[in-house]
Amino acid sequence: MPFQVGSVVEGMVTSIASFGAFIQLPEGKTGLVHISEVADHYVEDIKQYLKEKDKVKVKIISIDTKGKISLSLKQAGTHLKKATRPVEIDWEAEKRDKTRNLSFEDRMLKFLKDSDEKQQQLRKSQESKRSGGFRRGEF
Repeated sequence: MPFQVGSVVEGMVTSIASFGAFIQLPEGKTGLVHISEVADHYVEDIKQYLKEKDKVKVKIISIDTKGKISLSLKQAGTHLKKATRPVEIDWEAEKRDKTRNLSFEDRMLKFLKDSDEKQQQLRKSQESKRSGGFRRGEF
């Protein structure tokens, strides 16, 4: 059965690229769903909506003279939900856990030391801005 523009068919995602997804159609044909045809809103990363081997219904929106098939999920009425991404790992938590075990006095000393270092850096940068890049006494 030859494909017709406007028909809705079921296919399987074979691969995903940054610009769209390749869908294996019946009879061994392959078509492309451009990223702009995935959802009714802006899609930054297609992998948040599709993964390989997903079965989807797509609408054939065009077939060019070379036989390339353009497909659309949103025109087929396929509403995909954005996949939830894994929770980001907080690599700084280990450092915070180490400071939690310190006594109040040790934490206060660490804070004062860090604060003094930041103040010194700030003073140095302000001095160089006031003198036009030269410190006093360099001439």
